[in-house]
Amino acid sequence: MTETFEEKLEELRKIVRRLEEGDASLEESIAIYERGALLVKQCEDLLTSAEMKLTELGRDR
Repeated sequence: MTETFEEKLEELRKIVRRLEEGDASLEESIAIYERGALLVKQCEDLLTSAEMKLTELGRDR
C-alpha cells in the first residue's frame, strides 16, 4: 500500500510528538529519527513532483 502525502505527514507529526516527549531510549530515538528523516525526504519528493506537474500544466495554457 502506498501512503499518501497526508498519511506521511501525520506519521511525521506523531514522530515529532514522540521525540518531544523524551521518554524513548537512545536507540529507539535514533530509529524514530531515521524514520522521520525518511518521511521528510519522501514528502519533499512528492512536493517537488507536484510542483513540476503544476509548472507543466501552466506551460500548456
